[in-house]
Formats: sequence, structure tokens, C-alpha cells
Amino acid sequence: YYTPDYETKDTDILAAFRVTPQPGVPPEEAGAAVAAESSTGTWTTVWTDGLTSLDRYKGRCYHIEPVAGEENQYIAYVAYPLNLFEEGSVTNMFTSIVGNVFGFKAL
Repeated sequence: YYTPDYETKDTDILAAFRVTPQPGVPPEEAGAAVAAESSTGTWTTVWTDGLTSLDRYKGRCYHIEPVAGEENQYIAYVAYPLNLFEEGSVTNMFTSIVGNVFGFKAL
């Protein structure tokens, strides 16, 4: 989920998360965890997984930068493919991107 060479597309939904990794967790791992937790990382494995390309739908943390003046705090930039979300549903988009991240133990 951490893809520093990823080039964002016009069809991506872009989000920025302020993260404070737990002790011992590198910022890249924390950024990847946010991207996974808020996209396909929480999907249940089922027999139909062979029919769906998770790589096509997953969020990608493509950039991380430290927060100026704050120790161990970072901004993790995540790109989500538009087709991950239900068409026309702002609620679906909001709950997918934000819903699972709050209270996440890696942060």
C-alpha cells in the first residue's frame, strides 16, 4: 500500500492524513496501514477474490512528509481510485476513507 513511485491520476480521490505512528512503527508503514485500512485492506478473503483485482481498488500512500515543528508526526498522502466508491454516494466515500482510520492501533 506504500507506493512512493505512484503518480496520481485525474480520476483518483486524494486525501491527506496527519499520523502519529506508535513507537517502533516507521512512517511509511503507518501511511501504508492508513491506505490499507481505508480501502481494500479490510476486505474479507472469499473464493471470489480470484475474480476481483484488489490492486485495482486499493488505496496507495504515495507521499509522506514530516509535520514541521512536531516530533513523530507526519502527513501521509493517499490516492484512492474513484471506482472504489459507490457512484454518487458522498456518505460511502466519507465512511470508507475516514471511518476505519480513527482509533486505528498502528497510529
